[in-house]
Amino acid sequence: MVTFTNQPGFTNQALIRNFCIIAHIDHGKSTVADRILQLSGVVSQREMHDRFLDRMDIEQERGITIKSQAVRVPWVKDGVEYTLGMIDTPGHVDFTYEVSRALEACEGAVLLVDATQGIEAQTLSNLYMAIDHDLTIIPVLNKIDLPSAEPDRHAEEIANLLGCDTSEVMRVSGKTGEGVRELLDRIVTEVPAPKGDPAAPARALIFDSVYDSYRGIVTYIRMVDGELKARQRIRMMSLGTVHDPVELGVISPDMIATKALGAGEVGYVITGVKDVAQSKVGDTITLESRQADEPLPGYRDPQPMVYSGLFPIDNAQFPELREALDKLKLNDAALVYEPETSVALGFGFRCGFLGLLHMEIVSERLSREFGLDLISTAPNVTYQVTMEDGSEHMVKNPNEFPEGKVKRIVEPVAAADIITPKEFIGAVMDLCQDHRGQMGTMEYLSPERVEMHYRMPLAEIVFDFFDQLKSRTKGYASLDYHEDGEQAADLVKVDILIQGEKIDAFSSIVHRDKAYTYGVMMTKKLRELIPRQQFEIPIQAAIGSRIIARETIRALRKDVLAKCYGGDITRKRKLLEKQKAGKKRMKLLGHVEVPQEAFIAALSTGEAEDRDSKDKIRAAQKDQ
Repeated sequence: MVTFTNQPGFTNQALIRNFCIIAHIDHGKSTVADRILQLSGVVSQREMHDRFLDRMDIEQERGITIKSQAVRVPWVKDGVEYTLGMIDTPGHVDFTYEVSRALEACEGAVLLVDATQGIEAQTLSNLYMAIDHDLTIIPVLNKIDLPSAEPDRHAEEIANLLGCDTSEVMRVSGKTGEGVRELLDRIVTEVPAPKGDPAAPARALIFDSVYDSYRGIVTYIRMVDGELKARQRIRMMSLGTVHDPVELGVISPDMIATKALGAGEVGYVITGVKDVAQSKVGDTITLESRQADEPLPGYRDPQPMVYSGLFPIDNAQFPELREALDKLKLNDAALVYEPETSVALGFGFRCGFLGLLHMEIVSERLSREFGLDLISTAPNVTYQVTMEDGSEHMVKNPNEFPEGKVKRIVEPVAAADIITPKEFIGAVMDLCQDHRGQMGTMEYLSPERVEMHYRMPLAEIVFDFFDQLKSRTKGYASLDYHEDGEQAADLVKVDILIQGEKIDAFSSIVHRDKAYTYGVMMTKKLRELIPRQQFEIPIQAAIGSRIIARETIRALRKDVLAKCYGGDITRKRKLLEKQKAGKKRMKLLGHVEVPQEAFIAALSTGEAEDRDSKDKIRAAQKDQ
């Protein structure tokens, strides 16, 4: 481990450089961060492993960064020791809010571009965010060691985008470490030092937090003005709460307790409080004895793009789910949730997510970190419904869709930026038209690559658009989108009826042109998933009172004639008539048993999950 000459809390502010690494997903941010940790000496060769800053199991397994990670490293240039505050950020569009919070804590940004793929959609999105925050941009080409790398061509793309010379675009290899030393020297030279006032009352911005079951809430802060010292009472300016800090310090890359944190430094504070309502990302920390006049600007609240219901399979786990969501909210500020009830699924929560991957990751973390077995309903967006009588309704859930005559339905629209090789332009156009997209402009970034701008309903993007885009372009296209107003649309609510009863978990709001397709798909799916009963079960899809699709699960037939060996036909007929009358009575009074696996499979979007659930259902039927 490295011992800091510049001790935290006493570091000369002019020797601090705070920067983050931004890029499209899978362009090598975490690998470059690994080399920086090695070169600076804060991680020994024995402790080092790939993607060192990706602390969660799910990040290591999927090979993606989900959480921004701040770490403090020393760097010596020309005999002077500098303190570098580095933040490794996620690259997927669903975690843009993580990136925006990281940018608030920095003065510079390393824009990383894969030398084999070039500029992609999220590269541009993150770059524009960094420019909006007035950060110093250092353009870098990564993966130059690969045989398929084209550094000269992509350096020209970056230079045209930033308006700089191609010689200013650095070339590094996160795998071999080539060029990383020069990159750190350039960061020290070009990224400005923090501008806070060390003599002013202490002000620190909370940019992240996490729940520790032993120590309570760990709050990550960026000191802007003044100084925080250990054992001094602090005040959360927005919440108005006062705490006695148990510990404060820096992360390098493990937590190191210090006596103080000075202006410009990034560190952490542990208050020992275990009530999750006592900490809020974006709040300002100041000293109780010498309070600041006004808080820092903080962050704008994220707007959920996708809504989905989360329900525990065992309803007794509902209180545990509530507590788990409260703790996860500390670590994921973009998560929004409120309680809801479903007739079919019981008590649960309506959750707002920034996208499908965000939804998938949250469900996975709840299962792994808190041991919960959950069912998630099909994702949907928020609609504004105006009725004939003039009343207006905000519909986040198909079950909230009002009964009666609808005058107008307004849906959210997204502006989508798609970057693709020119040979896939036709395939992308067909896909966007199928998803009700309206084409805007089209620009050539280079002779081989084109950027297409579309405006399309958000509901069409969040369901399966990205998967289809990747398959139609052989994985070469990239997508970035953001909300862009609203539009009126011809939408209807499709209900699924089993034995004449509406099952609210399977209801969906779709465009009228796609209602029949959705109805047929769901009825066929449920016919395969629901086990056969002693009576016939009709499965129907309906718009209001009009049935648009139907499938029937045939009745199981018990062989009542097995005990008849020959004899008069009237005896056999009497047994069959008795069975027929019994089945008719059972059909009128019987309640259909739908296994939990059928709900999970019917509400999932993946074929693999469907197959797994079907296998479980067949195994359960054999056991019976």
